[in-house]
Amino acid sequence: MTEKSFYLGRQYDPKKQAVSKTDVLYDPADLTTHAVVTGMTGSGKTGLCVALLEEAALQNIPAIIIDPKGDLTNLVLHFPELAPQDFQPWIDSDLARRSGKTLEQVATDASTSWRNGLKEWGMDQARILALKNAVQFAVFTPGSNAGISVSILASLAAPEIPWEANREILRERISSTVTALLGLVGFNDLDPLRSREHILLSNIFENAWSQGKDVDLTELILQTQSPPFDKLGAFPVDTFFPAKDRMDLAMVLNNILAAPAFETWREGQPLDVKSLLYTPEGKPRHSIFYLAHLSDAERMFFVTLLFSAVETWMRTQSGATSLRALLYMDEIFGYLPPSSNPPSKEPLLRMLKQARAFGLGLLLATQNPVDVDYKGLSNAGTWFIGKLQTEQDKNRLLDGLESAAGGVSRGVFDKLISSIGKRVFIMHNVHSKAPELLQTRWVMNFLAGPLTRTQIPALNQLANATQPSLSGSTPTAPASSVVAPQPSFMASAPARQTPVSNLQSSNSQFSSTKPPVPSNIREYFLPQNLSLPEAFKAANQPTPSDAMIESVVYKPALLASAQIRILDRKLGVDSEIARAAVVASLDKRGMVRWEDHVATGRSLDNVDTSPAPSAKFGTIDAPLNDSKLMAAMQKDFTDWVFRNSSVTARANKTLKVFAGPDVTQAEFMTAVSNAARDARDAEIAKKTATIDRQLKTLEDRLMREERELQQDQEDLRNRNLEAGINGVEAVAGLFGFGRKKSLSTPVSKMRMARTAKEDVRESENAIEQYKNDIADLQRQREEVINEIQARWGSVASETEEVVVNPKKTDVYVNLFGVGWMPYYVVNTSGGVLELPAFGGG
Repeated sequence: MTEKSFYLGRQYDPKKQAVSKTDVLYDPADLTTHAVVTGMTGSGKTGLCVALLEEAALQNIPAIIIDPKGDLTNLVLHFPELAPQDFQPWIDSDLARRSGKTLEQVATDASTSWRNGLKEWGMDQARILALKNAVQFAVFTPGSNAGISVSILASLAAPEIPWEANREILRERISSTVTALLGLVGFNDLDPLRSREHILLSNIFENAWSQGKDVDLTELILQTQSPPFDKLGAFPVDTFFPAKDRMDLAMVLNNILAAPAFETWREGQPLDVKSLLYTPEGKPRHSIFYLAHLSDAERMFFVTLLFSAVETWMRTQSGATSLRALLYMDEIFGYLPPSSNPPSKEPLLRMLKQARAFGLGLLLATQNPVDVDYKGLSNAGTWFIGKLQTEQDKNRLLDGLESAAGGVSRGVFDKLISSIGKRVFIMHNVHSKAPELLQTRWVMNFLAGPLTRTQIPALNQLANATQPSLSGSTPTAPASSVVAPQPSFMASAPARQTPVSNLQSSNSQFSSTKPPVPSNIREYFLPQNLSLPEAFKAANQPTPSDAMIESVVYKPALLASAQIRILDRKLGVDSEIARAAVVASLDKRGMVRWEDHVATGRSLDNVDTSPAPSAKFGTIDAPLNDSKLMAAMQKDFTDWVFRNSSVTARANKTLKVFAGPDVTQAEFMTAVSNAARDARDAEIAKKTATIDRQLKTLEDRLMREERELQQDQEDLRNRNLEAGINGVEAVAGLFGFGRKKSLSTPVSKMRMARTAKEDVRESENAIEQYKNDIADLQRQREEVINEIQARWGSVASETEEVVVNPKKTDVYVNLFGVGWMPYYVVNTSGGVLELPAFGGG
């Protein structure tokens, strides 16, 4: 045998009916294409599978082993010393009695038989010791605390892989999980695309997991009644799945939660495949799931969840060509049938098709070859075929093998199958040229036969496998006192400390059964929206390090809430306001001063429709259980809301500017200023238009007169020059110089110069008059503008506040009834505390 191959046995000669000396070795990498073992009871099928698992352990290959009948617990029974006293605790006393021997004698015989058998097959005690040390063995018992418990609730938690990048994987897991849950309560052979139960629950899971939120059974039941979405496909939820029918489904699911035996399914190790395959230190594990104590429905439920968990883990691994891990199931009858679709079938088929790429090998065994899906098993690369019980079994197997065994002829297999006996198997491996006959080797583990649930604790002790510590198992502290702080929205009161005797007396007032309330009185459950540290902080107390929530109790209060719409289109008011009150202590006559119980800063929008699981309830007294008093109080609350609800609007009636309460003072004043400015500018433009036209006329005349003045001044200069020249010429002519001129010409020129001078003076006077007139008009215009601005400035300051009241028909009471207020009962080393679990702002 080689270190890298599985030692399965030796070749068998069908003609001589004898075992040869040639070892039969098997490459573990071939298991990535999966293997099927079939054979009748007594064929040696279990021994062959134990040998395969022993070889996997020796090569540090981790395995998850599903043991429906209890045979595979024998994998823990390896005794390196081969001492009789090691065998004795596992000897069947009835077998010893029937053989007429004592337990000591039978144990000695077993020890001798194993010592000789191992020697005959070439194995020594060192190999058994290597097997013992190779992997960590552990026996898990879902639904029981006999072995290591398994928490199925953790299987409903959101997997620790991103939703966006793994939608397909997680949706397949959701589908398998929902199918398993529904199968557990009697919904079998469901079509996920046609079953409204399957569709609803799958959407609930997807809604939570896509947000990274866990789903426990309680939450699933509550959300079945009140789904966290409005539509399923194109239809509203109530159309697709009416509320009455959803309640029926919730009641069926609640039967799981209500069953006392279900408590053991809550505890233990989660189905975390990584931790099932390896210890925290990295040592490989062989995790055996003992299922013999479960009913058929419970087995199907658990196996489906386990398959789904393995598949999800598988899809997150990188590709591999070698054998990374092994998944073994001792009997697949009923889990992979040919004509029906139990919950386990789809994940098993997907793994048969896809696990090879991830290095996960499936080893499946059955003694019922008639009722298996050979199309699914056609993905198996290795077949181990042992002695079959009937011709029908052989013919059905041959029918399947014609397609599943790689094209080997029916005649060859028929002949081979007919020639085999006990512990002899045909091994057909698609990686080999031809089928091979082998007799299986002696196994190193003691085959004691199926073990009972009572023997499981001793098995785990033998393997040094311990029960993990469970959350929530810390012993409760002794009660010494109770402090029950008042919720902050109630009338303030100092925290009260209650002696233990009073605590016990008050606890007797709480019952696990909710007291009945008249049908016409609505009930609400305030949510537990405070964590334990937040509850201590709200109570102004430090959080003790050992604080632990023991239970949740509900106390009744009167819960009232109304929405008021206040509308005044003229004033620009369209507001919605809320009024709410929580009255924890009520006068039996129903007299309430609502203003003393206003729930300021509290959000009462998100009330629950169901209480927390396992909660207890206080008693209900009048008026909360009196329909007439409650109706009268609701009317009184409505009147109080109507009288005490109003909003203030701002108005400038002259400018017709209005603003509701949603508009700030600054925004309102800006709007007023803008309106006043627009009105002012319009009036200024209107009243200065005549003055502006007069100014334009005078300015035009002034410009013309100034041009005429320039022309007159030019004429004057020319006339003066001409008059001077003509005067000189006339004087010179008189004295005989030059040509003699008449004296009348200079006189004429001088007269014309005087005329020009008068024209200049006239223009200057006209210009001065125009300027004076323009100045007068400008002063008049300025006075008009100043008066208008002053007046509109005064108008802008004329603002007032207007109180707007609602109409009575605009008051809508959306909540009114019994409000169950949650409190944490908290155990600490210093005593028992009662803290409000509801809060918010």
